[in-house]
Amino acid sequence: MQAALDLTSCDREPIRIPGSIQPHGVLFVLDPERLTILQASANAGRVAAAPSAEVLGLSLGEALGPAAGPLVQSLMRPGTAPSTLGTLTLEGQVFHASAHRSSGLIVLELEDVTAEQDSLDELFPGIRAFIEALQATTSFADLSGLVVRQVRDLTGFDRVMVYRFDADWHGTVVAEDRSDELPSYLDLRFPASDIPAQARELYRLNRLRLIPNATYEAVPIRPVANPLTGEPVDLGFAALRSVSPVHLEYMRNMGTGSSMSISVLRDGELWGLISCHGREPHHVPPAVRSACDLLGQIFALQIAAQEQVLWARERIALQSIQSRLLAQMAAEENFVDGLLSDPDALLRIAGAEGAAIVFGDRCEAVGRTPSPEQIRRVADWLGGIGQEVFVTDTLPARLPGAAEFKDCASGLLSISISKLRTGRVLWFRPEVVETVKWGGDPTKPAASDGQRLHPRNSFETWKETVRDRSLPWSRSEVDTVSDLRNAIVGIVLRKAEELADLAQELTRSNKELEAFSYSVSHDLRAPFRHIVGFAELLRETGPEPLGPERLRYLDIITEAAHGAGRLVDDLLSYSQMGRAAILSVPVDMNRLVAEVLRLLSPDLKDRDIDWCIGDLPPVSGDPVMLRQAWQNLLSNAIKYTRKTPQARIEIGAEIRPTEVVFTVRDNGAGFDMAYVGKLFGVFQRLHRVEEFEGTGIGLANVRRIAERHGGRVWAEGRKGEGAAFFLALPRGPHQGN
Repeated sequence: MQAALDLTSCDREPIRIPGSIQPHGVLFVLDPERLTILQASANAGRVAAAPSAEVLGLSLGEALGPAAGPLVQSLMRPGTAPSTLGTLTLEGQVFHASAHRSSGLIVLELEDVTAEQDSLDELFPGIRAFIEALQATTSFADLSGLVVRQVRDLTGFDRVMVYRFDADWHGTVVAEDRSDELPSYLDLRFPASDIPAQARELYRLNRLRLIPNATYEAVPIRPVANPLTGEPVDLGFAALRSVSPVHLEYMRNMGTGSSMSISVLRDGELWGLISCHGREPHHVPPAVRSACDLLGQIFALQIAAQEQVLWARERIALQSIQSRLLAQMAAEENFVDGLLSDPDALLRIAGAEGAAIVFGDRCEAVGRTPSPEQIRRVADWLGGIGQEVFVTDTLPARLPGAAEFKDCASGLLSISISKLRTGRVLWFRPEVVETVKWGGDPTKPAASDGQRLHPRNSFETWKETVRDRSLPWSRSEVDTVSDLRNAIVGIVLRKAEELADLAQELTRSNKELEAFSYSVSHDLRAPFRHIVGFAELLRETGPEPLGPERLRYLDIITEAAHGAGRLVDDLLSYSQMGRAAILSVPVDMNRLVAEVLRLLSPDLKDRDIDWCIGDLPPVSGDPVMLRQAWQNLLSNAIKYTRKTPQARIEIGAEIRPTEVVFTVRDNGAGFDMAYVGKLFGVFQRLHRVEEFEGTGIGLANVRRIAERHGGRVWAEGRKGEGAAFFLALPRGPHQGN
């Protein structure tokens, strides 16, 4: 049974150590100290006075004879061997000599000179004309069109193309100049498997490669392993290096008999290739190749310059939008409100159709976005990734389930704005369905005869509909939102620092106030008791009875002292409520309410109240504090229904997902909702003392008790129609789901 086809075998092919060269020259591997020949191509007899096998171990001068004297002198100079050494005639044949270092060895190449060659001086006018023409180019299309025409004029190939790699290493032909000898590949895309990873890396390191004849027979290097290193010689920088048989077959399948490639590097990375094809075998002289290499470098620099200009223009435009957003954030108390105050700017800063802000419990969206639940899911997923700036134009391929909302969010650009809590700004782009023309079916990159891998043999146009992808985000958009992130983080941190300082100051002030209240309340209790005691003594003792007027004065003194004493007791209780530690235990609220009602029974004398008490779920809390809260709420309800003929007080509870809400509702005096903010403040009263007695501290105590338990309180009412007070406490584990 045939073994499964391994499509990655090309990535492991030893293309840098093929052990052979192309036949249009001769190669020697030399000891750099004595220029002893350690290895030689099997055709070395073309240039040596001795047969190929007999040159091994000889010095270069001994093998090549007196004609190689200048070459030997050049190689003996200290330092790295020069790359170009000029021409020399050996055995009646003219050769172009070049050398380079490889693993400490000297690799000498003698390339055939087949005809009179142009010099760089003769090529310079054409190069200068190309550089001058660059000044008139205003777009990438103009620039790439100019370079393919110039390279074709210099080399004489039938087809010259600019081949650009994308992020997935697929290549697209973006410019072309050709004769009728070869078909057009303009706008066709070719799969990454056509140029494997190690081949791309070699293109990056060695900018130029020539294959004059796709049907050549490789010339082996003898011996295979170098005597000094024990390894095959690395020919990665050799012009004569033999190429992969798979690539030669690929060329023949394309109908090309010769090829040359010039690497285009951007910031040291492989951006693309200037790829040249000939219908027939075609040799390009070294001087022309050097000129083409120069054109390729100029082309790369011009691409970088154009991209930089475009980036700068976009950045300037986007920074003006960023300034607007920063101004809006500065004008608002909360930066989220500032961002949302100008939805158009929020979308335009990233070129998005939708945006969302997730910060704490808030989830705000503008434009075309997924649902709030889907946005939360995306934000949680991004939190797990942990990147400060995240960008993709293929979100459905990255996030499971994202295909559900690809119509509005196939592309995602997001920034993290807080490490202390969930905080992200997200921009969305919709799916853009695109038809891509491939130079052959990319799903069938290779075939096998059971022994080795073969390249595909069909380059007929194959169309593919690409889905689940948005327009890509530009570098200027990513850079701008990254700057925006830094600004927002600065605002958030500054606000956090201010809030922390304020909280620290409030904590200190509250502690001082509580200590003061406790001290004053404690110290005032005794004097008020003394006032009441002495008033009673005056009433009961004396040489003669007091008159009605004096007795009325004593009643006023006694009542005022009692009222002041109650106020002091309430203040002391309020102060202690903030200082006391909480004992959290399971509390039976039905039992607690029953105890409070028994305690309040004296206030119910001669009252006919219709009580409606529901089943109250248990909670976790401090029973003493919770008893105080119920006492204040129920005594208020009893007091404010005093003037209602048919008084009704309801006590109930509602279990919610995260809390239990207890309710005390009455049909008494009620209050105006315009003043609801005052209800739970210290000394705040909405009724005159003459109508309803009290110190104005009871509800403040209820609020403090609720907050100490991690809960909250609020009220609803209508004047003359009753009121409802709500006490919400966190659900305990005993409440289940």
